[in-house]
Amino acid sequence: QVQLVESGGGLVQAGGSLRLSCAASGRTFSRYGMGWFRQAPGKEREFVAKINSGGGRTSYADSVKGRFTISRDNAKNAGYLQMNTLNPEDTAVYYCAADLTHSGWPGNLPSEYEYWGQGTQVTVSS
Repeated sequence: QVQLVESGGGLVQAGGSLRLSCAASGRTFSRYGMGWFRQAPGKEREFVAKINSGGGRTSYADSVKGRFTISRDNAKNAGYLQMNTLNPEDTAVYYCAADLTHSGWPGNLPSEYEYWGQGTQVTVSS
C-alpha cells in the first residue's frame, strides 16, 4: 500500500507560481515512479508530468513544458511540482500518483498508476 497526500494548491493570479508537494508513505518511495495529473471541471484527467524512481528522468505534457518542473526527494519521501507562469487554463485539481509496476519509469495514462492522492485545487485567475 502507498498513501499519497498533496498540498500546496491555492489561488494565484495569471503569471504567478505555485509549488505542489506530494508526501508519500507505505512502500519504499525510491522504488516507484511518480506522476502528476490534473482534472478540470467537465474534462478527463490528463497527464502533466512524470519522474522515474531515481529522479533522473522526467517527461512533461506539451502544455506545461518549459513552465512546470517535476522533482522528488527520496530521502524525504516527497515529490514536487513547481509551476511557473501559470495561466487560467492550468486551473484544475492536481493529483500525484504512484506507479509500482513499470520498473520505475511510469506511463502517461491514469490507468497505469495504482495509487492516488486526494488532489489539491489550483485556481489561476486572469
